Amino acid sequence: MPKFAANLTMLFNEVDFLDRFKAAAQAGFNAVEYLFPYDFDKQQLADLLKQHGLTQVLHNLPAGNWATGERGIACLPDRVDEFKEGVARAIEYATALNCKQVNCLAGLVPAGLDKAVAHKTFVENLRYAAAELKAANIRLLIEPINSFDMPGFFLNYTAQAAAILDEVGSDNLFIQYDIYHAQRMEGELANTIKAHQSRIAHIQLADNPGRNEPGTGEINYPWLFRYLDQIGYDGWIGCEYKPAGVTADGLGWITALTK
Repeated sequence: MPKFAANLTMLFNEVDFLDRFKAAAQAGFNAVEYLFPYDFDKQQLADLLKQHGLTQVLHNLPAGNWATGERGIACLPDRVDEFKEGVARAIEYATALNCKQVNCLAGLVPAGLDKAVAHKTFVENLRYAAAELKAANIRLLIEPINSFDMPGFFLNYTAQAAAILDEVGSDNLFIQYDIYHAQRMEGELANTIKAHQSRIAHIQLADNPGRNEPGTGEINYPWLFRYLDQIGYDGWIGCEYKPAGVTADGLGWITALTK
């Protein structure tokens, strides 16, 4: 049976963010993830997790100014000091929340920046972050994101992520495999997951098209969930989708698609 974590950035968005912890627990989740914890007091978040019996399974490194359209800074050569400061901040929060893995968003490649320079910067930043996080007993993840939803994002393909893992050379760097993004960019979900299984530390889901609940689109989730069990994937699966309506009303897919 898959282990599902509620993505509080996207699920239960009909209530204020701090109320989503309670909503997730009431809906039957025992784990949560979300993009960023940094706008909130870390002790307040830790208290909510404890109060509602929830495990924090993932959050992201600081990723620049999200509100103005930035989607990570790890590939930007003029933001290295900021990136390193963000690693320290992520360790502080992840430690307080007992969160054992954080995701690094590569960022958008600005017009005029040589892709080779962006690549070199990303690799060097990952080497630094992987070592710092390893010392804190926290895993570092990188996530390919589709270029339709996020044009210009540096990292788009699973094989590209795997090659970067090879280049970085750390045993503390893994892939975050988002089924929705992978379906849009490359398909071949089962074969790709199996080929890279030892390097995939976290999976996220949504259906396609629309990025709504599983069962609303083209992806054969009942088969895929059985396959993940068959190959022995035992990590968390983050529910990072856009609810078509009120979140709780659409959660029937968990029972319907995992029989």
